[in-house]
Amino acid sequence: MVSAAEKLPITVEEYLQGEASAEYKHEYLNGEVWAMVGATDAHVTIAMNLGFLLKQSLKGTPCRAYISDMKVNVEKANAFFYPDVLVTCNSKDRDNTLFKQHPVFIAEMLSPSTEAFDRGQKFSAYRQLESLQTYWLIDSRKMSVDCFNRTDNNEWLLHGYEKAEEIVRIPALDLEWPLQSLYEEVLFAQS
Repeated sequence: MVSAAEKLPITVEEYLQGEASAEYKHEYLNGEVWAMVGATDAHVTIAMNLGFLLKQSLKGTPCRAYISDMKVNVEKANAFFYPDVLVTCNSKDRDNTLFKQHPVFIAEMLSPSTEAFDRGQKFSAYRQLESLQTYWLIDSRKMSVDCFNRTDNNEWLLHGYEKAEEIVRIPALDLEWPLQSLYEEVLFAQS
């Protein structure tokens, strides 16, 4: 008999079936499922700003930007995540309306409750995506972005940005903007 406190892993099929009718979004990692937490005004505004910049910049290309409601499947990690922003340019992703498997760019907005996971286990899983070239961790409490870019040697190079006039780049998409454009209309919480 299974004790009440013991967690039973679920299959990918069970997860996807449950997500199709779930009232709240859930992420999945190797049989474990957890509900997504709500977001702050700053978090949502930054994600919207980045999504808008990407949408405008990618017009007329085979690439498409998605925000928080599109899942990414990291098959090698047995995981499904809802990144805050992602871009895929792979034609295989156009046919799959439930999740994407070949993102070139992913951005996560950091919050106190998710930062350790976004920097650790989630980034470890994302690095298994052969298509992923750039991963951004965007702070929602202050103007700061950690940009990780995959090198030709399959290493990840970090460049941090904290000054409004600095230019943030997504080399694989040949895109760049001033850091301040990500934080337009953002009101940081007063501590």
